[in-house]
Amino acid sequence: MSIASIDIGLKRIGVAICVSSDIVTPKDAILRKNRNQAARDVNIFLKEWDIKKLIVGFPSSSDDMQKRIKHFVNLLELEIPYEFQEENMSSIEAEDMMKGQIKYKRDGRVDSIAAKIILERYLAKKH
Repeated sequence: MSIASIDIGLKRIGVAICVSSDIVTPKDAILRKNRNQAARDVNIFLKEWDIKKLIVGFPSSSDDMQKRIKHFVNLLELEIPYEFQEENMSSIEAEDMMKGQIKYKRDGRVDSIAAKIILERYLAKKH
């Protein structure tokens, strides 16, 4: 079953997929110009990869971001099940993993590595 995860940020949405076994692959982040465009791009991504379930990174520490994330998920035209997954520290963990490899944090790679970490956490819970 193909599963995707998204790490929703205010400027970029990190994405990662797992299409076979437990190998999670980060994909190019979705740049966010506005909510509607970002929701459209996420919908296209999910259809292109024939995703059967979506895992959404969810911060337990920020009520404001929780509201924003729930609102964004409501904008998606989801015909598949989705679940929220605790994402605390995933971006910091992603930055630590990428130290020395990238100079620019704005290209979205860190966001998609964070999405990969979120999906790996979800899959680890299932085993």
